[in-house]
Amino acid sequence: MCCSFGKMSGHDQLVLCLCELTRLLWKLLLPLVVLVLLLVAVAVLLVLAVRFWLQSNRSARRARDGRPTVAFFHPYCNAGGGGERVLWCAIRALQSRYVDINFVVYTGDLGVTGQQILDGARRRFNIVLPRPVQFVFLRHRLLVEPSLFPHFTLLGQSVGSIFLGWEALMEFVPDLYIDSMGFAFTLPLFRYLGGCSVGSYVHYPTISTDMLSVVRERNPRFNNADYVSNSLFLSAFKVVYYCLLALLYGMAGSCSDLVMVNSSWTLDHILSLWRAPNRTSVVYPPCDVSAFLDIPLEEDGDKKCHSIVSIGQFRPEKDHRLQIRAFKKVLDRGRAGPLKLVLIGGCRNQEDEDRVLMLRGLCQELGVADRVEFKLNVPFEELKRELGEATIGLHTMWNEHFGIGIVECMAAGNIILAHKSGGPKMDIVVPFEGAQTGFLADDEDSYAEAVERILALSPAARLLIRSNARHSVARFSDQEFEACFLAAMEPLMGTLER
Repeated sequence: MCCSFGKMSGHDQLVLCLCELTRLLWKLLLPLVVLVLLLVAVAVLLVLAVRFWLQSNRSARRARDGRPTVAFFHPYCNAGGGGERVLWCAIRALQSRYVDINFVVYTGDLGVTGQQILDGARRRFNIVLPRPVQFVFLRHRLLVEPSLFPHFTLLGQSVGSIFLGWEALMEFVPDLYIDSMGFAFTLPLFRYLGGCSVGSYVHYPTISTDMLSVVRERNPRFNNADYVSNSLFLSAFKVVYYCLLALLYGMAGSCSDLVMVNSSWTLDHILSLWRAPNRTSVVYPPCDVSAFLDIPLEEDGDKKCHSIVSIGQFRPEKDHRLQIRAFKKVLDRGRAGPLKLVLIGGCRNQEDEDRVLMLRGLCQELGVADRVEFKLNVPFEELKRELGEATIGLHTMWNEHFGIGIVECMAAGNIILAHKSGGPKMDIVVPFEGAQTGFLADDEDSYAEAVERILALSPAARLLIRSNARHSVARFSDQEFEACFLAAMEPLMGTLER
């Protein structure tokens, strides 16, 4: 093209070549720009059409029912953990206050009926709802299972939650949507497509500044594998990945009209990520404190064998391995007398059941299998009986957001030994009227030493700590939760009544 300019100077030829190239690029880019604008317009129209269709469905449903509906997104509502206790107490409180509002729960528990789920809540948590709720069963809960994403798990679960939220929105469009399980990426769906008011109760941030610091400092953890922490390149890549994910997580969470968090630790992280201080408040989770108050508080000097009890779902972050290894260390030192360890918790899926098998194998390997008992998905009465017989309540999760099991142990009269981090350190195992309420530790040696120190105390000294602990947890009762939760929800519930 440029070679046909005859005896023109090199400069003139270059100018003409550039002109011809500019014309060519413009001819190519103009259709591309038009196409992009057309696709954007189609996408916008499609979103508006979907939004109009969804809101029409909601208006038709509300006209048919004659009342608004509040929906809770809780794909594992039959799991039996602390988050599920929050769900059922929240619904019970709202049903008692607002008798003319329907309630829906989105769940992925396909193997059970709605009535079986409610029976499980009564059996595990001693919670009975004033009236029935409607369950919307989601078929694709697998999309948020961590086992589906062996790598980039947080990103995979976040994207999966968007598709699961889409399924939920297609099945039922509520007037008010509450994410009660930490799937923040569903909030924009329900707000901008469903046109719903949205709120969230955050148990644990999907990503936190502590997680970033673990990767930066190259510390191995359950969520930071050794091969990553040992590599400078992989650690740097993971920091960038976490930073980008934190940015997206903050954008999604900021869509919430109301944010409730379960502890001071969670509050600090959510404020730094979601940046919505005027819409965020601490609502401590409900702990059935009153159900344990009939367990007598008396000196335990006549016990022939002291029991150490752990309460928590069998998830990797609960770090049951640390409990077993610390227990082994106590036994090896031989200064604590007869002991047994009782691990009580729920299994959500096959992965959790496999983890229990692994823990049983660890007990066999360490030679403590005859001193460790596993109790899975136990009914409330059995849980209460085990706590009534225990001397020490054990907790080992690093940066536990709150710790309902810790509060239950303290209410039952156990001496709590919790991890020196997160909610336990900031909110629960703190002095009460200047008096000690429990012990904190952070590794095998400090846990073993704390167990020995507790058992070396006189029965009277242990009784004093147990009494202080029981009195201190009144602020975490069901009644306190209901009052704070209803107060936080009142602005959103008021929009429904209008």
